[in-house]
Amino acid sequence: MAALWRRGPLGPRGLVAEVRAAHLWGEATVKTLLGRLMRKGAIRSERTDEGLIYRPLLTRADYLDDELQQLLDRLFEGSPERLAEHLSTVRGVRLAEPPDDQPRVTQP
Repeated sequence: MAALWRRGPLGPRGLVAEVRAAHLWGEATVKTLLGRLMRKGAIRSERTDEGLIYRPLLTRADYLDDELQQLLDRLFEGSPERLAEHLSTVRGVRLAEPPDDQPRVTQP
């Protein structure tokens, strides 16, 4: 997915080369991953005049939102506040408060 988000639609050779530049994966492994991503609806392939290309159907932002929500649900009972508390306690991370004239983010 990172290769498609970074480079946009790619043909099979370009996509395999891009992925292999970042990972020590064989071509068969990359193609297996492409098949899984297609079955999950994360990417699609389409025929063009230039040949087959793969394109992401899921934006990086949507992917991050989904993954973060799964993390919150699994480890923090769905609470962003509990995640912030954990980061503050364990990692010393301090989240900045928004200025008084800015709306605060609240859980729907």
